[in-house]
Amino acid sequence: MRSEMDQPIGIAVIGAGYWGPNLVRNAQATPGLKLRYLCDLDTERARRVLGDYSTVRVSGDLEEVLADPEVDAVAIATPAATHLPVALAALRAGKHVLVEKPLAAGYEAGRELVAEAESRGLTLMLDHTFVYTPTVQHLRALVRGGEIGSVQYLDSVRVNLGLVQPDVDVFWDLAPHDLSIFDAILPDGVRVTRVSAHGSDPIGAGRACIGHLTLELSDGVLAHVHVNWLSPTKIRTMIVGGSRRTVVWDDLNVVQRLSVHDRGADLIEGDEARTQAIVSYRRGDTVAPALPEREALRGVMAEFAASIGEKRAPLTDGWSGLRVLAILEAASASLAAGGEFVTVRDVRPAELEEAVA
Repeated sequence: MRSEMDQPIGIAVIGAGYWGPNLVRNAQATPGLKLRYLCDLDTERARRVLGDYSTVRVSGDLEEVLADPEVDAVAIATPAATHLPVALAALRAGKHVLVEKPLAAGYEAGRELVAEAESRGLTLMLDHTFVYTPTVQHLRALVRGGEIGSVQYLDSVRVNLGLVQPDVDVFWDLAPHDLSIFDAILPDGVRVTRVSAHGSDPIGAGRACIGHLTLELSDGVLAHVHVNWLSPTKIRTMIVGGSRRTVVWDDLNVVQRLSVHDRGADLIEGDEARTQAIVSYRRGDTVAPALPEREALRGVMAEFAASIGEKRAPLTDGWSGLRVLAILEAASASLAAGGEFVTVRDVRPAELEEAVA
């Protein structure tokens, strides 16, 4: 790869399907990035994505793209089952990697990718798109800055009609969004320790189409996630309850996506004359922060470029993707065991020593 600091980072997008065109558009609009290739086995589809007047090269050969010294990084938008071979080839070619969620089709594959990136000193970043929305960025600041007090509970609902995926269940399709948001907003050191999963398949699709997750956090807090492919209405809400304030996020409310409520319940300990504690209810103000409207994927690309240029870990690095995979695998085990709680792997850097060796 080139080392000139004043040169743009050459990037190739791998995959011209559903998500690839969005990566192409945002890569072209991001200062510091220079789109060099769009790579897809269907080269005609790739040419249609780029248009007739594009100077970006089209290739159906991944090896050709990775051999080009003008390509410093790749953004992968291929099916999850291909993430391991494609990302591994890119890392071994010395390229930084941005990969669509999930990091890989399973934990061990994700572990191999993180180990490879770590050993080579390369950036491995997850396209956890929602984390880069202005709403979640503000929510992260509120939680981690202590504005809402200590977190007491988290509840998330992500339901809509379709698309039923042919290769994964609703947990693997939709829950990574919510799990990556939890991972980004919760304080350092707080992690998911156990998970219970319940799902159903009322249409006979052969996989769970409706699912409920209960997550136990290391600080004793409970979080819940409801995902559903079969709802006739689309709902994207998240509630983060704190000891001082509660935040409600309604992603479909373009007028007021986020509202901060100074309302809640406090416990007043009884004195000697009372045998019962008393619950006191707070009924304070509700504030709706003024947040900018901007495309989250632009923030993803900007963070990818900045993390490479500054030689630092991105916000949604490979470790965050590995933590999400660990939860999803525990959820699958719980689902197979009738919903019993399953311990989630403790994902830490030392855990990769064997893989690197």
